[in-house]
Amino acid sequence: MLAAVVLFVLAAAALRRRRRGRLIAMLGGVVQADESPAFLTDDDGRVIRRNRAAEDRFGGRGAGLLSQILSDLFASPDTVLQRLLDRAARQGGAQETIVTGRGTLRLSAQRLEAGLTIWRLADAAESAGTGRAADALGLPMLTAGEGGAILFMNEAARRLIGTRPRTLDGVAAGGVSGGETISIAAPGGAIACLVAEIPLGGGRREIYLLPGAEAPRPAAVEEGPSGRGAETDPAWNAMAGLPVPLLRLATSGRILDANAAARQLLPDPLTADATMAQRFEGLGRAITDWLQEAAEGRDLPGPQLLRCAAPHQDRQVSISLAPLPRPDARRPRSDEVVAVIRDETEHKSLEAQFVQAQKMQAVGQLAGGVAHDFNNLLTAISGHCDLLMLRHDSSDRDYPDLVQIHQNTNRAASLVGQLLAFSRKQTLVPETLDLRDTLADLTHLLNRLVGEKVTLSLHHDPALRPIRADKRQLEQVLMNLVVNARDAMPGGGEIRIETVNERFDQPLTRDRATLTVGDWVAIRVIDAGHGIPAERLPKIFEPFYTTKKVGEGTGLGLSTAYGIVKQTGGYIFADSEVGLGTTFTLYFPGQELQPEDHEAVPGLGDDGDRAGQQVDGVILLVEDEAPVRAFASRALRLRGLSVIEAESAEEALETLSDPEVHVDVIVSDVVMPGKDGPTWVREALEDRPGTRVVFMSGYAEDHAGEQQRRVSNSTFLPKPFSLSELTETVLQQVNDGREV
Repeated sequence: MLAAVVLFVLAAAALRRRRRGRLIAMLGGVVQADESPAFLTDDDGRVIRRNRAAEDRFGGRGAGLLSQILSDLFASPDTVLQRLLDRAARQGGAQETIVTGRGTLRLSAQRLEAGLTIWRLADAAESAGTGRAADALGLPMLTAGEGGAILFMNEAARRLIGTRPRTLDGVAAGGVSGGETISIAAPGGAIACLVAEIPLGGGRREIYLLPGAEAPRPAAVEEGPSGRGAETDPAWNAMAGLPVPLLRLATSGRILDANAAARQLLPDPLTADATMAQRFEGLGRAITDWLQEAAEGRDLPGPQLLRCAAPHQDRQVSISLAPLPRPDARRPRSDEVVAVIRDETEHKSLEAQFVQAQKMQAVGQLAGGVAHDFNNLLTAISGHCDLLMLRHDSSDRDYPDLVQIHQNTNRAASLVGQLLAFSRKQTLVPETLDLRDTLADLTHLLNRLVGEKVTLSLHHDPALRPIRADKRQLEQVLMNLVVNARDAMPGGGEIRIETVNERFDQPLTRDRATLTVGDWVAIRVIDAGHGIPAERLPKIFEPFYTTKKVGEGTGLGLSTAYGIVKQTGGYIFADSEVGLGTTFTLYFPGQELQPEDHEAVPGLGDDGDRAGQQVDGVILLVEDEAPVRAFASRALRLRGLSVIEAESAEEALETLSDPEVHVDVIVSDVVMPGKDGPTWVREALEDRPGTRVVFMSGYAEDHAGEQQRRVSNSTFLPKPFSLSELTETVLQQVNDGREV
């Protein structure tokens, strides 16, 4: 019995081997017929068969392993092959596009029985063609350039012709022209094909070959008074079956017919009296002149970009015209035109985003360059204002004017920060805020923004809870929303800002977001403007998307607001109805009411504050801006510190070259002519290790980068800074140095 079992097992194994051998032989023929590099492998990735295209491209490379064969094309082929193999095992087949230094490839895997896999490698340009649906439909199509050179042929065209000719003369002896019937010497004999031609611009054209009978005629536009909707040209019948949006037009502009692809693209149904002028706009001249020139065969400037003239539509299309060929030699001149339509909406949207990104990059670079000098001016103004406030008390008649200067300087610094927010992502500094105070401080600026035609009203919950947010970034969000509300009411109106406490006993879910159970604070910005159409409402928070006219909006305001609110842990929603207005609602987690110490105003005699302490120490102040250096020097001397001034890094190094000079803290600007702050400070610390350092800069802290962070015992003080911020930072460094 054991012998019988062994014989049965051996016979079954031999049968499987023979069956696998026959399968390999059959599949080897399939692989050999492919014109792209193809391989047949086993489960271990070992190549069993490869076709001639693979031999020509890779030679004998790889020692039999597909991963080694492909190792020169892209990195980590083992990972890619295993990923495709796993997907093919589940789905039967899989493919992946791979970007290499030599171009883009498409690798596909087809899983078979007996542990076999067919792999096919093709250039993405060849496998994708022009991205049209012709490949999927199996319609023979090729792309030709100037002089009749064939630039691309899809699989269906290669199967029809049987070869890969270089020029159109190799397709048919008499050449290939749109609207004509040609004879192709196919492998199985001559085949008559009707030619449909679509101009692409730049001398290129797409050519579709329709073998055998004419393509079925699609449903025509409703028959007009002339009855021409029912009597279409044979040339149009052939082209109308293409998977490309096509219109048949009279030179008067009337739309005579449309194929199925065009009907699907256009937003509204076509009627018997529909015209091009009704459906499209933005040509810049009379459409009838354009059509007449095309019918007469004049040289046209190429595809024209137009907009669909339907309400609430942002669709943009490019339209190419060509005269409809007439087989009747007695009527060589056509009075009808074929319009080939391409949907350019997505392409133009990406192009607009790229232009806006470049514009905002330029704004960011400009802001970064201006910020340093502008913040130096604000530091000097704010600092000298603080010095004046030290010599005046609240009973002085000039004191309110000084307070106004101080507040407006802070507001200007806030605007610089908001401008810099467009050039890079800023780190949020959250603090506990009472929205009533925040909006009260912002009201003056908001009233200036809305202008005279628009009124601004605030309504607060009497028991409003505080929230935690970055004050400056929250102000930017509110300004963006108020400016949008103002623009939505060009004739004037009221913008209402409400703050209320809300408690959710059940989770609130809307717009794919869920607010948890608990206490929340809501801010509503309400306008009575023209509103936002429902189809545009889901897109308003997308970067670079704007409902305003070209040149009137960047499309960044709401996306920036969305990012700031989400980063703060909140939510923002929009409700709108055309003609009635828009409401933006911001939700922030409510905080417990707790008494907090308010920041003391400089000059009010806060004796307990560290800035009021008298401390002995020597400070080396290095600043190239004389007004900033003068303010900082006076502020530090008022605290009992000795100050050595230098206007450049070279002067500072010369001062420190004297071993008799003792310095407790170095206070240096980051960006200066000559050597920058981190560079010269590192040189100085070689002879004076342990000296504490304070870096000042009008840029954000991350601008100093790793250079500043590599300087030991250093801290950063952003400009503009107040007198108390400067002295407290420096005194902290002096005390920390002495504790060591």
